Amino acid sequence: MGSYHYLITPMPQSLAYNDLRAGFFVSLIALPLCLGIAMASGFPPMSGLITAIIGGLLVSRVSGTQLTINGPAAGLIVVVLDSVQTLGGGNAAAGVTYTLAAIVISGLIQIALGALRAGKLSAFFPSSVVHGMLAAIGIIILVKQSYVLLGVPAEAGSIVQQAMALPRAVINMNVPIAMIGLIGLAVMIFWPRLPFKFSRSLPAPLWVLFSGLLLTFYFDLDHVHRYHSVVTQFLTQGEFLIGPTFLLNLPSNPMDALYLPDFALIGTAKFWFCVFNITLIGSLETLLSAAAVDKLDPKHRCSDLNRDLMAIGMGNTLCGLVGGLPMIAEIVRSSSNISYGAQSSWSNFFHGVFLLLFISLGANLIQEIPLASLAALLVYTGFRLASPMEFAKTLSIGFGHFLVFVVTLISILLTDLLLGVLIGIVTELALHGLRGLKPAQIFQVAYRIDEQEPGNFHVQVHGAAVFSNFLALKSMTGTLPKGKQVIFDLSEANLIDSTVLEFIYYFRAEYQRSGGTCEITGLHKHYAVAKHPLSVRRALRG
Repeated sequence: MGSYHYLITPMPQSLAYNDLRAGFFVSLIALPLCLGIAMASGFPPMSGLITAIIGGLLVSRVSGTQLTINGPAAGLIVVVLDSVQTLGGGNAAAGVTYTLAAIVISGLIQIALGALRAGKLSAFFPSSVVHGMLAAIGIIILVKQSYVLLGVPAEAGSIVQQAMALPRAVINMNVPIAMIGLIGLAVMIFWPRLPFKFSRSLPAPLWVLFSGLLLTFYFDLDHVHRYHSVVTQFLTQGEFLIGPTFLLNLPSNPMDALYLPDFALIGTAKFWFCVFNITLIGSLETLLSAAAVDKLDPKHRCSDLNRDLMAIGMGNTLCGLVGGLPMIAEIVRSSSNISYGAQSSWSNFFHGVFLLLFISLGANLIQEIPLASLAALLVYTGFRLASPMEFAKTLSIGFGHFLVFVVTLISILLTDLLLGVLIGIVTELALHGLRGLKPAQIFQVAYRIDEQEPGNFHVQVHGAAVFSNFLALKSMTGTLPKGKQVIFDLSEANLIDSTVLEFIYYFRAEYQRSGGTCEITGLHKHYAVAKHPLSVRRALRG
């Protein structure tokens, strides 16, 4: 850890108006999403806001990224809710406090992983498996939140059984509640597509809240459908939803939203299983999101992923201690942050400041938000993760890529997140075995880097280059000096998968952007399984 210097980033001499503006608009997006994600995760609604505030005020000052927004994410709903249910054994209050303990331990593990420079391990997961995982999470969110949107209790049973019972939920929907949810969903779909400049001045989630609040007053939901006092409910009955509850309520004293972790189950296997799930999914999403945001950064800055992982770990440790959800570097809010003109990590800081102001000054208005409006945001998010476009995009890379995507997705829906991901990885390796991958090559790739003449580096790859074995090659290319000439020679490789190709193309783009030249040779000696540039390549015979 000697190479890290965690000094608080100084405020620029002149107020960064762009960062202030971006932080404000991102906070408007984050407010309803944080509430909705917390509810869907089985936590009190304030938990999501606590996480976003910590992510803005603390993590933004020590992270290794410039434009990412830290906070709770839809991708973690599944693992957190599963932890609450598994550890609580039917007692929601106990499940939350036990899960907070798991979040604390997960945060400490993330700090250690960052210190050990484990950020590069995200490359071990093939893109087909990652996309299948996200699509499965999207389907789970979509199904579960559809019941909230329609105002009916969710069916008992597995996610597949709940999906099959949705038509019955539509028939039995609570009409006023469903109107609120469906109007909110329509706003999310159509508002950004309106051909008017004013439609882009304020984000769609804010208009969802406005429409929900207006309909709440119109239907007079406040008198008959109040979301019971969270604090009293949490401490006495251990359940967050009692009867026909369609509005949320925030505690009158913000300090009542802080809960302490309970480490009583730390010696059990199920506790560590939850810790592992939260750490794996949270770390993977953080690293992938940070890398994706780098590609969107107009200034083409590169994040320090190891430092960012440590910063997220610090934030998660604190979140677990005070009652917050786990956080990640969130891609949707981060991309919005960039579109609003953010220049530095101060936009993340300001987003946390504005959220703190909102709950301090506007709690009475926030508690009038209908749950159906929050569900509409999450149903839209779930659909985007598992949209038909995602299936088509995956199929365009090749049938094998699509097969692993579908196997991962179905495995997660039928089993659980961790087992589904493992099944996806094994399926990918099995397909590579059919393509010629030898057991000895699974974790080792043969390569050589020679400086053939001053400033001219030749990277020769032999045998099979696949997701599971190219970490050493990736690390070695990271040591190449900038501004030189690099040649990736793939003529001796007999198998190159999509994950490795994506890395090589990205390396070429970034290296050339930094002033060097990079050339990829030898692909003419391979055939692609599909027309997509990231399709698996196999050496031509003969």
